[in-house]
Amino acid sequence: MIDPLVSLAFSVQSNKGVYALLLGSGVSRSAQIPTGRDIVLDLIRKLAILEGEDCEPDPAAWYKDKFGECPDYSKLLGQVVCSAPERRELLRPYFEPTEVEREDGLKLSTEAHQAIADLVASGYIRVIITTNFDRLLENALGNKGFAPIVINTEEAAKGALPLITHSTGCIIVKVNGDYLDPQTKNTADELKYYPESIKNLLDRIFDEFGLIVCGWSGDSDIALRAALERCSNHRYTTYWTDIKEPTGNANNLINLRRGKFIRIQNADMFFGELAENVFALEEYSKPHPLDSPVLAYRVKKYLRDDRCDIRLHDLVNQEVETLYAKLSDEEKFTISNCSQDEFRRQVKHYEDLIEPLLAMMITGCRWGKTLHENLWINCIERIADISGESLKLYPAHILLYGGGIASIAAGNYGLFSALLNKPVVGDISNEEPLIISLAPDSYRDNYRGVFPERGHTPLSYHLYNLLRDPFKEFIHVENRRYQECFDRFEYLFALIHADFKKERGQNVWGPIGCFGWRNRSRPEKTIMHVIELEFEKSIQRIYNNFQNLHDEKGTEVSTWPPLNVGLFGDDVKRFRPIKKELDEYIERETWGWM
Repeated sequence: MIDPLVSLAFSVQSNKGVYALLLGSGVSRSAQIPTGRDIVLDLIRKLAILEGEDCEPDPAAWYKDKFGECPDYSKLLGQVVCSAPERRELLRPYFEPTEVEREDGLKLSTEAHQAIADLVASGYIRVIITTNFDRLLENALGNKGFAPIVINTEEAAKGALPLITHSTGCIIVKVNGDYLDPQTKNTADELKYYPESIKNLLDRIFDEFGLIVCGWSGDSDIALRAALERCSNHRYTTYWTDIKEPTGNANNLINLRRGKFIRIQNADMFFGELAENVFALEEYSKPHPLDSPVLAYRVKKYLRDDRCDIRLHDLVNQEVETLYAKLSDEEKFTISNCSQDEFRRQVKHYEDLIEPLLAMMITGCRWGKTLHENLWINCIERIADISGESLKLYPAHILLYGGGIASIAAGNYGLFSALLNKPVVGDISNEEPLIISLAPDSYRDNYRGVFPERGHTPLSYHLYNLLRDPFKEFIHVENRRYQECFDRFEYLFALIHADFKKERGQNVWGPIGCFGWRNRSRPEKTIMHVIELEFEKSIQRIYNNFQNLHDEKGTEVSTWPPLNVGLFGDDVKRFRPIKKELDEYIERETWGWM
């Protein structure tokens, strides 16, 4: 049998704006907001102290014996204080937090209020009926930028009927008034009758809307119960929630309205789960954006036709800005205070978000031309420009790997050089090459233990497996070609990083990836050795062809592609010591791995 909460989520999501809320004191219970009766009893206790008497254990009975009548909320307040301003100040401490209470999270909008505000902001809830005096719901809506229409008096209800049919906005009907309203209803006699305009408003709401009831027992509010009972039309379902099985009036109302009962632990958990389910269904129900293969196909198509450069630019930028907006909206995620499961979930979330743009990046860097270079550089820079904790750099990290490996697979070292040298992060006064920001161990070490398959290079190994599928179209990932391109990218990344460090007069080092441990038992197969041979052969080739290892300025020259595109200053004498120092660093760092 389908869980009623699941059924409710489907109903709310598929019938936007059709369901109204009926909220009682239980919704504000976790905020420790007192009910009207709680306030009456507290005032009686204070009154008894001033009379020099003990009103316990039954303050209401003491009051009746003392003054010959049952305690009446409005009358009691009128006797204790004389003017409306005095009344407001008397009630304010019951509903507004002190500094200490605020620090303890008391008398503030609860998770339930915030979840309701989210549903209102998305248009799922437009009408709310509440018996509560507090303003926690209004505060939660205000934090979302919404100013609801509040109906808490007979006058306010007049002319409010058209609001119900509006497609936007929200009205809150406070049937018992507001704590700052002198006409607040609390006693049994006060709760028996509503003004005609309020009755008409409730009749229309209960006739035209589905209903979600939470935190209300159905016992004390006689006039509100009567409004539900006289409604004969039940076109939409009534969902009644409570922490215990319904009895008495609640059970009668559920049967009368042919409603469904949902047992909950508390209002916070109920509305939190409801909102999550509704938004999950909303996301699933959205028209699906172009998936990764379609986007990659369009990039490839536009690359073949110079007349489509503007289309390519617009297509990529649209996806970049979509991703940027999603990442910017993310709440701060603090690595140091999260569990491994939370970390894995956040990493997977970023990977899902980046997938479409990654497909475009790989395709563009594999088949693109020099004139498209800035498009991919700007793409990486934009996504790297997300303020917040260091994990926010992870999507840019993936893009850099995807574009860098693709450019190596294409033999396009000009683009490879641009991707690793040109993207920067930070403001104009404090710019830093992105490659420096992505390399620190403080960023990479967060992956240790989270992806334990390769404890020494967890991030590298994770990216190695992550990128296999996106590269299937361009590289035979089942043979050594993908591994060779991946290791070559990471080793050149480390060399360029080391070169940056040395040029700044800092210690020479670079981030060690899978290449640091791969083929350690066969040194001649490591990427360090393969690149060493390539480099030396490029010099030997010049010697064989020209019998001269130097150019006209007496500088040793090489045909090695990375040098030819300007990496390492296009200087053999600069590259050799960098490679030697980095290889020695790698040897020292990886010695303990074996």
